[in-house]
Amino acid sequence: QVQVVESGGGLVKPGGSLRLSCKVSGDIFRPYVIGWSHQAPGKQRELIASLTSGELIVADSVKGRFTISEDNNTVYLQMNSLKPEDTGVYYCNIREIFRHTYWGQGTQVTVSW
Repeated sequence: QVQVVESGGGLVKPGGSLRLSCKVSGDIFRPYVIGWSHQAPGKQRELIASLTSGELIVADSVKGRFTISEDNNTVYLQMNSLKPEDTGVYYCNIREIFRHTYWGQGTQVTVSW
């Protein structure tokens, strides 16, 4: 049974930094793609960053500010230079190509004074 548990969300001031974590348990089969998605209030969920085979691809809105990394069974989203428009729910997903996709429960990030 694969489980993806997210943590690290909260309130942060504009210009600040935050690191979100996904602790993954169970067996993930290669090849796979790591993704982080953002859902702003009242809007659709959208993919903002993905990592596969060491290659990072990010949306223009977070380019130069957000980075994905892996450490053993934990996936991180490092968020720097945060803006109010970054506010919303962030979701981690692990996609096994031609197999299953697993999602975390989401974690709320609020960027405000």
